[in-house]
Amino acid sequence: MVKVQDSDSYGLKRLESKNARNAIIQKLAVDFNLTPLIAEAYYQQFSLYFQEHANISLSSGEVAYEAVSSGEPAGRHIRLTKKKSVRLKLMDLNTDLEALASFGLAGLRCHRLERVTREAYDQEALLSYEDLAMILTTSPATVKRDVHYLKQQGKFIMTRGAKLDMGPGLSHKTTIIDYYFKGYTFTDIELKTSHSETSIKRYLADFVQVATLYQQKFSINQIRLISQKSDRLVREYTQLYDLYSKQDNQRLSELLRPEPADPNAKKIRHLEKQGR
Repeated sequence: MVKVQDSDSYGLKRLESKNARNAIIQKLAVDFNLTPLIAEAYYQQFSLYFQEHANISLSSGEVAYEAVSSGEPAGRHIRLTKKKSVRLKLMDLNTDLEALASFGLAGLRCHRLERVTREAYDQEALLSYEDLAMILTTSPATVKRDVHYLKQQGKFIMTRGAKLDMGPGLSHKTTIIDYYFKGYTFTDIELKTSHSETSIKRYLADFVQVATLYQQKFSINQIRLISQKSDRLVREYTQLYDLYSKQDNQRLSELLRPEPADPNAKKIRHLEKQGR
């Protein structure tokens, strides 16, 4: 078959322009008085927004939900906060049926509450009591009671209010580090606080930075500026350091004075401790 020499004789370029993409770009240019180049840039950006917020693949039992980004500060109007589209496992028959059989409907609700708050936080988003009430088809007051009950069981539920330390008491980060110094394993802390191991290690790294500066006699204000942490968190970390350093806590020592990788260097340090 002989290849066509002049393919444009069929008007292919004109036909290619007759698609939904170019139709939307033309409408943007006309409706908002934009140049074709600017209208195309807007279209490309809108396409990215759509991919991020609307084109989410879901598995069986999952729902998509728009939650506030975990990086948003307290006090900003909810309409102005950055949102994250998250996938939440609302129904997981592998564990939900066991929770229902063992603890009834209230226990099942608490079980799901733990799961979806952890999943949202792992996707860098936070759920409020109102969000959880909508997702679990209950009331904010019931969610609040469930969270309080779970806290009494030694668990930490990561809601927007808890993450931003809107309420009284120690911050969730300090609570997690305190568990670590008390000898809990990463798995224990994950179960108690609904945090991933990655998050726990990140908090420990932040603590090490603050504690190291504190050891070097930097002031609270200087530590706050260097570490970019809140005044409250820096004070809690330094108080935690004072508490466990007085107890010669082994985990604290290991964090701040890690053993060298070189076995000979490790032997030298051991001899130094023995006064040899």
